[in-house]
Amino acid sequence: ADSVDYTDAFFNSMDDCIETCVLVSNDESKQLPTAFNLYNNYPNPFNPTTQIRYDLPEDARVSITIYDLMGRSIKSLVRSNQTAGYHSVRWDGTSDMGKGVSAGLYFYTIVAGEFRQTKKMLLLK
Repeated sequence: ADSVDYTDAFFNSMDDCIETCVLVSNDESKQLPTAFNLYNNYPNPFNPTTQIRYDLPEDARVSITIYDLMGRSIKSLVRSNQTAGYHSVRWDGTSDMGKGVSAGLYFYTIVAGEFRQTKKMLLLK
């Protein structure tokens, strides 16, 4: 019986896999969001903290502010220039004065360049 040497075939396919895997990995790490986006906070309802995720397709001056039902500014979470990419910020249910806010419905707004979006969240105690 003839013996078949699979060594070359094995290593050639491993080279292909490694090259492909590395290329895919590198491409993904360079991908930026294609649009501005503000996601629903998680968890919602929340107690004591929640996370707010947002996407920036380009560098922008970003402001994220929490408002109460009366439209009063409660907490400024972000106010800075940020690079394009995937971002998140955490809110611990405190005001700008560092005091815990009461349970209830709150709104959070992002302003990034010309983009503006508002969503609501519920703090339970």
